[in-house]
Amino acid sequence: MRRTRQRIALLALPALVGSMLVATGPAGADPTGPSATAGQSRVDDPDAVRLVHIRLTGADMLDTVTAAGFDLEHGLRRVPTGIEGEAVVTAEQLTALKGMGVEVLADDAGFAWADEADGGLGPAGARAVQPQSHEATVRVVRADWFTTKGQGFLYVEARTTEGQQAEPIVGMQLENDSGKGTPFGFSRTMSRFVDSGQYMFHRNLFKLDTRPDKIRVTSSTGGVATGAVSNWLEDAPPPLTANPSYKSDFVDGYRHPQQLYSRAKEIARQYPDIAEIVYLPNQTNGYQRKAQAQIGGTGQAAVVVTSAAWGHEGGNDITVDVVDRPGANLPLAVEVEGKAVRVLLAKDAAGAPASTATEVAEALRTRSQGLIDRAHPYRTNEGTGIVAPTAGPVALTDFLDQKRVGAPAGEVPRGPVTIPVLRIGKHRDGKKPGVLIQAQDHAREWVPATTSLESAERLVHNYRSDRETKKIVENTDVFFILSNNPDGANYSFYNFASQRRNMTNHCPDANADPGRRNSWGVDLNRNYRVGSGHDGYAGASTSCVSDTYQGPAELSEPESKNIIWLVEKYSNIKFMMSVHSNGGQLFWQPGAYIADGRITTPRPPLGDEAFYWQSAARILSQVKAHRETVVTPENVGGSSDVLYSSAGNVREDLYHTYGIYAFGWEVGGSVYNPATGDWQGGSFQPEWVGNPDLVSGHAETMEYANGIMEMFRVAADWGKDKKDPTSQLVPGAGRYSKPVDVRFETSEPATVYYTTDGSRPTLDSPRYAATEFREPGQVFHVTETTTFHWFSVDSAGNIERNYDPTKNDRRNNYRTATIKIVKR
Repeated sequence: MRRTRQRIALLALPALVGSMLVATGPAGADPTGPSATAGQSRVDDPDAVRLVHIRLTGADMLDTVTAAGFDLEHGLRRVPTGIEGEAVVTAEQLTALKGMGVEVLADDAGFAWADEADGGLGPAGARAVQPQSHEATVRVVRADWFTTKGQGFLYVEARTTEGQQAEPIVGMQLENDSGKGTPFGFSRTMSRFVDSGQYMFHRNLFKLDTRPDKIRVTSSTGGVATGAVSNWLEDAPPPLTANPSYKSDFVDGYRHPQQLYSRAKEIARQYPDIAEIVYLPNQTNGYQRKAQAQIGGTGQAAVVVTSAAWGHEGGNDITVDVVDRPGANLPLAVEVEGKAVRVLLAKDAAGAPASTATEVAEALRTRSQGLIDRAHPYRTNEGTGIVAPTAGPVALTDFLDQKRVGAPAGEVPRGPVTIPVLRIGKHRDGKKPGVLIQAQDHAREWVPATTSLESAERLVHNYRSDRETKKIVENTDVFFILSNNPDGANYSFYNFASQRRNMTNHCPDANADPGRRNSWGVDLNRNYRVGSGHDGYAGASTSCVSDTYQGPAELSEPESKNIIWLVEKYSNIKFMMSVHSNGGQLFWQPGAYIADGRITTPRPPLGDEAFYWQSAARILSQVKAHRETVVTPENVGGSSDVLYSSAGNVREDLYHTYGIYAFGWEVGGSVYNPATGDWQGGSFQPEWVGNPDLVSGHAETMEYANGIMEMFRVAADWGKDKKDPTSQLVPGAGRYSKPVDVRFETSEPATVYYTTDGSRPTLDSPRYAATEFREPGQVFHVTETTTFHWFSVDSAGNIERNYDPTKNDRRNNYRTATIKIVKR
């Protein structure tokens, strides 16, 4: 079933345009890019940079800071007092951040969950009698138990209906038992979570050596709720890698795009019965730049010159020589011989140079015989300074000839790139459910590409020898885009490790000088159509030098156009995973919100939400099976709920426009270190062979490939699901002497459509909804006799009792139940 595309009329938000860049690359990465070589245009090296730990008050400040051009995306952590993370900054940039209200932390001053009980709420925490569920002021959202590396943890979310009030702030206290039948104890204060000015819930994560059976949550105003503890993730042996003959560990290091694409084509050649290449129609901009020179420093006499030709196509051969000449009252002139451009400065009556930067720029632009494409005063200068002669010819350069230290050997092809898609499946006729794996939207994220390649290798190498892999290949149609941003990825490998965006330069003259070359490009995961920054959603920038730059228009970039082309051409694509790093999250819709009022894009129906959670548990259990890495429940769910608003992301578009179950995955992230008792964070490009139990590119590749393989099994099971769901109203039909609370329960993730006015239910009827986001279904408080008519639809489109809601036939085989209230 296809969903109709939903666009919401949105408020226009003021754009915050800035020009500063904060790079958050891996240890050892060059955050400034290469310097110009001798004989080329000199660009002043940026100030020395350093790593700082920071705290922002919340998503609204994050949006403001990123819109101003700072790169603070990924690796961020939600804490009760806001958002914590790291940034690489110059002294000037650090001052600017502080001026925006960002708090700079000492290395050991970040938030940490308390391990010890804190004694409770005190006198205000007097116990209250648990009210009826429809009156409850406190609800347990989730209580999850998991173990990692031998240590147990309990994660709890709870919500109070009084949480939004500012004064007094309502506190929440958590207790747990020590197993079935034991008393509550170990009282701890829960942390209040507020995002964009809106109360979300209270939560806590803490260590326990014994699995509890129940928890009790009490508010400072007397509300109380209890809840059962559930297991988060399974500890069962993995169904794939448990096979002794199962082959894995094919990828032995990071791969740049040329290597990824070459291997994809080789797989298709080696395994033609189950693999082929699909070429995407829109070529990228390419790993190429116009050649540039910056003449006269950065003052009012500075001029920026850009070639008309790409650097490798002749732009790098151009020189500009600004010369003085004897005489007085001479006009400004330009001479061109081959690729050599000579600017003959004007002279005043006294014989002194008289050409301003604006005049020289105009002359170069109009009289260079087509060699110079753009020429303008430096950045926002007025160009009133008098240009001085150069010491000799200044060579233009595209700055792409300098290899970053440690980058792989080999020459990067210049020019536009056609992206190949590796398609794997025994039956590639559109009849099997398609799964799209899209890696490396963000160039600096190297592990997603190796994770995706490893998954592809496992499919083809295990197809003939492993039963579970054979089922995947014969029951799914998998599309791998191993690098969706080849231009930016090459720039990350060879020039600027922290590059996030593609290499398309949309900047006007004010940001077009070579000193800004590491700040150009579009964030491809902000360039889509649903919930976009162009529509007023938060989390994308209008600044062309911001790392979350949304582009000049929705789908302005070939890379994003290609994704839409692919899912429209292959309408059997029902699942999608956009693989990123390094936050350690798995999420879905909603992915964006309007900051004022925190108005999210439409939330999935309760049935879809349940299917996402069920799939996530399967996927993450297989990640855990490799080395006990746990993606914690606080990092799973709607991305705008667990992370931040990301306007114009691909997941939102594919789900709302095409009905595709679209996941976003931040691989990597924190790993529990039993030696220190802390969670160790990751990076975009961790050492390939590091500590195998902690942060390691190799370990992350292997464990998250486990997860992708399980996603294929989810899709295969979905495609074979022909069983109708069942549902019931709890408690059921009957006579009741007083008002009663009722709810729907389903046998599997399914959406319930219901009526209470006697009419037959259809797909236009009300949908059974969650009580609140991240919560189970709502409770109906029935005070008078009411008849419910309903049916349920599972994620695969199977309808309970084979009921057809589109036809008014005589069977009317929907479900019905009457709650009869008999008043005495």
